[in-house]
Amino acid sequence: QVQLVESGGGLVQPGGSLRLSCAASARLFSFFFMGWYCQGPGKQRELVATITKDGRTNYGDSVKGRFTISRDNAKNTVDLQMTNLKPEDTAVYYCYADRGGSGSWGQGTQVTVST
Repeated sequence: QVQLVESGGGLVQPGGSLRLSCAASARLFSFFFMGWYCQGPGKQRELVATITKDGRTNYGDSVKGRFTISRDNAKNTVDLQMTNLKPEDTAVYYCYADRGGSGSWGQGTQVTVST
């Protein structure tokens, strides 16, 4: 079981930026498929961004051009740089790790975009 710990959430004004980080306690982290998902109030959990072991990225339609996912295999971390934040980005953001179909979730970090 992979343990994932998210950090970096908080309150930010519309148009602002935040950087989320996920630290993974996993051997062979570089082989893991990693991702960020979010769950807003009253909504289902949905894709934000993913990154493969080879560095290929994929983004949800609502965040394309605003968010960037990256990974540092030497540090066992995956980050999510969020820019031009909107009130509708308000959600709990979860880190996800998967290898061979066995997935693990972090506990989540709250992001609130509001004046």
